[in-house]
Amino acid sequence: MNKQDEPARKAVDAARRGSAASLEGVLDPGDAEHWIALDLGIRRQSSSWPWSDTLPSMAWVRAGEPPANEPSLAVALCHPDGRIRQAALVRGAAVPALLPLVAVRCADWVVPVRAQARELLRTALAEPDPTTLAAVTAVVLRTARRRHGRWARELVVERLRRADDELTDALLASRDRATRRLAHRIAIGRERFSPATLARLAATDDDVVVQDLCADAALARTGDSRYDEILRPLLGSRHSRVRAAGVTALGRTGRAEEATEFLADRSGVVRACARWVLRQHDRDPLPHYRKACAGPAAAVLPGTVAGLGECGTRADAALLHPLLAHPSGPVRARAVSALRALGAADPAWLRPLLDDPSASVAREASVALLPYAAELPAAWLWERLAVDRPRHVRSAAHRLLSEHRGTVPLHCHLSLLDDPEPRLRVRARAAVPRWCPADAASAYAALSPVDRTRLDTLIDRAEPVLGGGTVDLLRWYLRPAGGEGAAQRA
Repeated sequence: MNKQDEPARKAVDAARRGSAASLEGVLDPGDAEHWIALDLGIRRQSSSWPWSDTLPSMAWVRAGEPPANEPSLAVALCHPDGRIRQAALVRGAAVPALLPLVAVRCADWVVPVRAQARELLRTALAEPDPTTLAAVTAVVLRTARRRHGRWARELVVERLRRADDELTDALLASRDRATRRLAHRIAIGRERFSPATLARLAATDDDVVVQDLCADAALARTGDSRYDEILRPLLGSRHSRVRAAGVTALGRTGRAEEATEFLADRSGVVRACARWVLRQHDRDPLPHYRKACAGPAAAVLPGTVAGLGECGTRADAALLHPLLAHPSGPVRARAVSALRALGAADPAWLRPLLDDPSASVAREASVALLPYAAELPAAWLWERLAVDRPRHVRSAAHRLLSEHRGTVPLHCHLSLLDDPEPRLRVRARAAVPRWCPADAASAYAALSPVDRTRLDTLIDRAEPVLGGGTVDLLRWYLRPAGGEGAAQRA
């Protein structure tokens, strides 16, 4: 049994024991996935015939007797026999803790079970307590994807639209993401929140969907002239999507000039929105970027450099070259990416940055040098792949050696199969089976006898790691075009 079936196993064990066990010892009642796993797990556990071999006796259901405990009733509600599920529904609906399973049965494939579960759920949700409604909603939003699951979702949505503040607050604070999103949509539709509250929620919530819902609703109600109450939280949010929404709103609230402050934002989305707002008001952001990048080094921000790369020209490479030696690693990294974006990534300027102490700079330099990888001296890159080099330098060298011609990439990957660095080892082991250039045989034949022997030795040593099939395939690739290799290919 897999880990997902753990709730089902615990429920079946508790039902067999018959002790006074509660569902809280079987699953987390607040986790909708546990309820779904319980239902599916019992179905999988009972897939063999007869069911009595795997599931506890359900004689108490047929006799009309009360269940031994909550897990027994839960197993009955998920039982593969539709008659048992239907008989257990009335008792299950009377136990608030089991209402999520009644909600699951509302999408049952058996019509009588489905009809009775729906009637019971409608009655139970007439006056639910907040905790029960939150648990049922979370389950219903998942079973809504099933063939007959839409009905329960519509019932819950209807109940939420006329719920009081206590019920709504319980769902707004739910730890289930889908439930919180639905609750926010309904609360916003009922204008439960003021524009200032919506802005605050957008700025602080960690769910991007809730951020968008609240930000859009807040900005749609800026007609009350309280711009500061709405825009200040949005513009100061740590979430880039929310800041972008606030920056975009600056244009339509007559405050486009303030978008200049966000031209150097750490987020590319926010920078793009700031540039759009300025251009809509006949302001060109490019001179601002050029002036900032040409100013004192201490005043240059990473976002400023990135912005120049996003809207500049190749002529701006002269402004970026001095920033490759900037004392700030993020500024150096953005300068490299900006040069690449402008099509001005000159290998002569970028090669020294492979040895940069900043991992982000070395990574950006290796990406920018990829089109020129075959032109870089392999011996120079091999030096940077040595085990005594920093990990980020070795990773950059491996990336570039992988793009070399001939047998250099294969040699590189084979030499890293047992490397002490896990990431390099994993990348190398995945890359070897994918190595199959059209000129493999001719590149192998062009090697010196020493290099050929070294490569053969690496291939032999790779068999315990890669397997005999991969090693045989490599040898087949490297055989001469004529002779035995050609005969085998024929």
